[in-house]
Amino acid sequence: MSTWSVVRAVAVTIATLAVTWALWLASDVVLLVYVSILLAIGLGPMVHRIEQSLAVGRRRLPRGFAILLIYLALVAVLTMLGLMVIPPLVQQAQDLWTRLPELIDTGQDLLMRYGLLNHRITLEEAVNAAPGPSDAVGRVATALSVVVGGIVAFATVLILTFYLLIESESLFLGFARLFPRADRPRVDMVARKISTKVSAWLNGQLILAGSIGLSAAVGYYLIGVPYFYVLALVAAFGEMIPVVGPILSAVPAIAVGFTVSPQTALFVALFTLAQQQVENHILVPKVMERQVGVSAVTVIVALLLGGTLLGIFGAMLAVPTAAIVQVVLQELLDERDRLANEQLTPSFDSLNH
Repeated sequence: MSTWSVVRAVAVTIATLAVTWALWLASDVVLLVYVSILLAIGLGPMVHRIEQSLAVGRRRLPRGFAILLIYLALVAVLTMLGLMVIPPLVQQAQDLWTRLPELIDTGQDLLMRYGLLNHRITLEEAVNAAPGPSDAVGRVATALSVVVGGIVAFATVLILTFYLLIESESLFLGFARLFPRADRPRVDMVARKISTKVSAWLNGQLILAGSIGLSAAVGYYLIGVPYFYVLALVAAFGEMIPVVGPILSAVPAIAVGFTVSPQTALFVALFTLAQQQVENHILVPKVMERQVGVSAVTVIVALLLGGTLLGIFGAMLAVPTAAIVQVVLQELLDERDRLANEQLTPSFDSLNH
């Protein structure tokens, strides 16, 4: 091996390590960009259908206007749901806030009666025992920073997704130029398959959230849990966070059930446990398998790996990432088999002659 080859290999290795380290340092930004790319890929087919369906003659609807229509439709749906849910939600939330001290006292009485609590815990003691800054001002500042950071991140994703959709064609053409001209039709085909799968994943997430929210509302109502509107909405949002989301959303439901009676809390716990088992082992794998075309085993393994590597966000992005990897691997394996068949065909022809 020549000296120049060694120097080039070392330089490529150092550059790769430097880029990897830079991406690791900017992992939060990379995650936001990846989420935006997934949303842009998933919304791409919908944007294209709107452009085609609202075309006038040979003139397509401007792409930016089609994207704005999707954003406006999303706002309209959320507004309609809000008009249906918010009035009873606000009423129940206000009632819950008013009765919160009484409910806390009742819960502590039950815990002390069964020997699970030695003395009453005041609100000040609970705040001081919580992890984080030692002073109340620091805790409030930390909470506000988290809320503001989440709002900024959400707005960034929406804006970046909008511009990715606007410039999707030019970005894809630039990406396709990285491949030889003969391979570009295959790259386009793979990109279309990926877009279809990610779009199906978005639809699957909405189906799962709606199913869990509706079943939770019915179940809590039948059990006799107060504020079931609020708790069902929490369960629906918790479903958007794989693995830990359903568990976290069950905690307030069980706590509210305890304020009624230990028996009610037990029924709520059993209901949420059964709901989580159905959701984890039947609903999520089957919905994602039908919508995204990813097997149930792949979904479960992807959720475990994503949650281990990146926590909650890793679990949220596990299924679409697994779908993308599946499409790419399938295409690579098909190409390998095609090349192998082309190499075998001349050999068989020569044997026949």
